[in-house]
Amino acid sequence: MLRHFLAGLAFLCACVTADAQNPGLQTILQEHQEIIAKSSRKTIKPAIDAIASSGLPQAQEMLETWAAKDMWMRKSDGLFFAGKKGEGRTYELTDFDTGDVVGTFEKSELKQLKPNSGIRAMIGTALVQFQLTDPDRAKRLAALQSIQRDPEGVLLEPLRASIKDEPDAGLKAQKQRIERLLTIGYDESTAARVSAIEEISGDLSVDVRAALNPLVVTARKAAAVLPTDANIAVILEPGSEMLTRDQAYDLLVASDLAAPRVSAGDIRAALAANIEGGRVAGIPVAQLNDDATRARAYAALAEAGVVPALVTDIEINAALDTHVFFETYAEPSPEVTAAAARALEQIELKVGLNQTLDLTLDAISLGSIYFLAAIGLAITFGVMGVINMAHGEFIMMGAYTGYVVQQFIPDHTLSIIVAIPMAFAVTFAMGVAMERLVIRWLYARPLETLLATFGISIALQQLAKNIFGTQARPLTAPGWLDGAWVLNDVVSISYIRIAIFVLAMIFLGLFLYIMKRTRLGLEMRAVTQNPRMAGSMGINPGRVNMLTFGLGSGIAGIAGVAIGLFAKVTSDLGSDYIVQSFMTVVVGGVGNIWGALAGAGMIGFLQKGIEWMNPSNTLAAQTYMIIFIIIFIQFRPRGIIALKGRAAGD
Repeated sequence: MLRHFLAGLAFLCACVTADAQNPGLQTILQEHQEIIAKSSRKTIKPAIDAIASSGLPQAQEMLETWAAKDMWMRKSDGLFFAGKKGEGRTYELTDFDTGDVVGTFEKSELKQLKPNSGIRAMIGTALVQFQLTDPDRAKRLAALQSIQRDPEGVLLEPLRASIKDEPDAGLKAQKQRIERLLTIGYDESTAARVSAIEEISGDLSVDVRAALNPLVVTARKAAAVLPTDANIAVILEPGSEMLTRDQAYDLLVASDLAAPRVSAGDIRAALAANIEGGRVAGIPVAQLNDDATRARAYAALAEAGVVPALVTDIEINAALDTHVFFETYAEPSPEVTAAAARALEQIELKVGLNQTLDLTLDAISLGSIYFLAAIGLAITFGVMGVINMAHGEFIMMGAYTGYVVQQFIPDHTLSIIVAIPMAFAVTFAMGVAMERLVIRWLYARPLETLLATFGISIALQQLAKNIFGTQARPLTAPGWLDGAWVLNDVVSISYIRIAIFVLAMIFLGLFLYIMKRTRLGLEMRAVTQNPRMAGSMGINPGRVNMLTFGLGSGIAGIAGVAIGLFAKVTSDLGSDYIVQSFMTVVVGGVGNIWGALAGAGMIGFLQKGIEWMNPSNTLAAQTYMIIFIIIFIQFRPRGIIALKGRAAGD
């Protein structure tokens, strides 16, 4: 014990000598010894602020040690040290100022400082100013993220000081942006705040709006005279749309500027509490069955001083006439609130324009999905006149083909490349088989064709359930399709949607090439225009119909692979798209690829527009869309682009 005492005395003398020349960290710790030892979140802030603002290079290490619960106080003299576990129950103590080991002490001689989560958060905020210039980029990034989560005015100057020497261009830009946001909220110069607001007013990010919105928040107030030191937003007139007379008087009551009104319930409660001998203020209880009598009894009680007096209309009018009502900004500077209001108005306009762009991109994306799902149906329906209710199941079969391929090829990029031709081959073969076995016997019999294909649809769904089960199967997109293309905080579109749009355009070009540049396309156009004349010219309409049905089914299979990348792959997948596919074909114009494209675009924009107007009810949006389409085909039954030839004649 004597050794410890002498060591402590020697260290204390050294501290006193050093403090006389250059006060160290231990001096600051001793000034706040009591609140540090107590470790209460309510009282610890002055100590943390004093350490952080000391300018001492060892302050950062000390705060980090404290946050890590490695700071100890020696009970004999109340000095603070960094502690490291030694042998047994001993700890090796290191001086914060010199970095020297002062000795090894028993745990019983020490008190460990264990800051709770609240104190650690405060220490973390204080450490930010040191971490902003830390050589480790990860620590500088963490400091910026901490400022964004919990901005404080004391961090503005350290942040500004760290910008000039920041070596990383990305972090430097981020620091400059955060500095502008902190300037808006915490700079002492009004001119600097206004300049920062004007500089950042074109930014659509959420954090910019979060910084500007508190500057234009208002609160309603009432006073005898209009205050001259308040930032008045608007003066309110009682009885106007903005402030009714009842609201104005309630505001006076809340501000203790007028007596509260007595409600009917309060009157009944007061009367019930003052019943004596079956009477209230001399009036029998049996007679208190109307408002006038109850008011008279209450007035008598008020005159006797038993209850508060009723507030009359004359008193209410007098109170309203002798007070002013207004809304004040929480921000005291009129220049700042005016700049913030202008900036928010500009941002609101830009947000509206960008929301329109975002809605347009969503509509184009949805239209490309419908086009990809309907292109095969447009071929079979237009050329053959067959209402194929099993078209959705070909989409489902394509999606399941992609899933099976991924079970054998784990590389998702390669598996998708293989799955697309495989899905085409599988559904092409199924389409040819269906046409040869069923459809060819039902030409010119639309009702029987509809019933037959509907039955095949149900059978294919059940077959898929028997093979793959009822649970959704994953069709995983390649890693390079993860995420979204983000223009700003308002406009973004997923890479999968972009890929589907590109795929739809590829198939549009491929189909146009087949129709315009190949013999099959020539024969398909000939059969579409006049099947009898085409037959007399040596074209086999049955063969053309078979290949056409197979081509349409194969494209549906490829659409299934694309749709399965973002939709759940189940036996009911096709049912979700068959209605939209038929609507796309009918609205666009039966048998016309450009009509299918126009119909898909129209339905995509229509559906997204209705969902935007009624976002909480997607079922209602679907209903409104179908009603609109029914009305549309009443005026244009052949669709947007009508087909000339057999389909038009039929």
